[in-house]
Amino acid sequence: MPNSSIKNEKMYEELRSEGNSKEKAARIANAAAARGKSAVGRKGGSSGSYYDWSVADLKKRAKELGLSNYSHLTKDKLIAKLRSH
Repeated sequence: MPNSSIKNEKMYEELRSEGNSKEKAARIANAAAARGKSAVGRKGGSSGSYYDWSVADLKKRAKELGLSNYSHLTKDKLIAKLRSH
């Protein structure tokens, strides 16, 4: 069933199948529909790796995203949880 808030369903599904979160896939698909794929591709920047973050910062980010059951996780598992949320 199509989601009316997603402007480019095909791109959204491709991004989800690549492992992107629902939020990220929707944001990219909608931006591509509004501005064009090439404009969205040029806009991106780079961010540091989660491996460069401290565990405290990772837990703070998990809290910001509304994740739960992360306080007992190792750094690697916490990173995996953040990437797959």
